[in-house]
Amino acid sequence: MTTNNDVQLIEIPKIHDVRGNLSVIEGNTIPFVSKRTYYLYDVPSGSSRGGHAHKEQHELLIALSGSFDVVLKDGNSEKTVTLNKPNFGLLIVKGIWRELQNFSSGVVCLVMASDLFDESDYIRDYEDFELFKNR
Repeated sequence: MTTNNDVQLIEIPKIHDVRGNLSVIEGNTIPFVSKRTYYLYDVPSGSSRGGHAHKEQHELLIALSGSFDVVLKDGNSEKTVTLNKPNFGLLIVKGIWRELQNFSSGVVCLVMASDLFDESDYIRDYEDFELFKNR
């Protein structure tokens, strides 16, 4: 079973140029092929997102602009990771509950997912998540 120790911060290669920086995700930069990409923006002050876990899907979260906190729960422990650099992504593996909060003004959160949307892969109730982890 996965734990918070399986979640990792991945540095995305950055190419520095006087005209601005460029970061590229290709090849084995992340440990899965992204099949779905989406982004969160215009998040109202005080709002939270996430509040779910995946049974199989892995995701990489990147703060392209601004910052936010990711609260991670594995059923036994909890940790919070702040994302605020566009060349770092948080790899969240399957079986980890996540809550996104404390969004800064103008935040843009990019999410790359290992699979297409499948509602049956989501665990949206924390009590169901605890049952899933303890099966």
